[in-house]
Amino acid sequence: MKKLGILVAGLLLLAVLGAGCITGDSTMETTTVSPSGGPPEDRGYGGIPGEGYSEVPNVSAMPYQELSQDEIDAILYMREEEKLARDVYLVLYNKTGLPVFQNIAKSEQTHMDMVLSLIEKYNLTDPVEGMGVGEFKSTEMQNLYEELVSKGSVNEVEALKVGALIEEIDIKDLEEWLKRTDNEDVKAVFESLMAGSENHLRAFTRLLENRYDVTYSPQVLSQEEYLSIVGR
Repeated sequence: MKKLGILVAGLLLLAVLGAGCITGDSTMETTTVSPSGGPPEDRGYGGIPGEGYSEVPNVSAMPYQELSQDEIDAILYMREEEKLARDVYLVLYNKTGLPVFQNIAKSEQTHMDMVLSLIEKYNLTDPVEGMGVGEFKSTEMQNLYEELVSKGSVNEVEALKVGALIEEIDIKDLEEWLKRTDNEDVKAVFESLMAGSENHLRAFTRLLENRYDVTYSPQVLSQEEYLSIVGR
């Protein structure tokens, strides 16, 4: 199931609202990140106490279940989508210096590793194996990465809006994939990814509000769902 059209639509909305790649080793720490250091609004995930942590399911300890084609597609798609998020945040951290991007990039690496555990358990082919930061097998994903980096490189506010957009897309995609799976491994991993994406969305949007006095408007999620996530 293709969701790149939703992302492109979101980018067009982002351009209305708001009116390169980097080199190096892409291997990152695979632990969750605790907020620390910097001014209060920058700690970890934006200075939001208790956020930025999500349970990592031990899929190797769960029973083996056959995968449907939808479940295979979901696993491979989310592996690449989590890489997209990680790579964009690494670039935007280099561009802006905002700690929120560095910390959430580490969390996205953990998310990538969680999806990889499913790939390895079920002997699937990793679609991003051996690829560095900013490199993608999918032409559409490659183009999208470059578009997101371009949008987010304008200034700090636009960078944070790009981060929020990515997390909205992750949430929407995960909701759709979860409707199409009954595999307990996949459900456990995707529900953990969902919790992480909700944390990240709160971090980006609250930093926009607290530091820049910008009220974020959802671009993919409904207003009702967005408000239920951010707690307003």
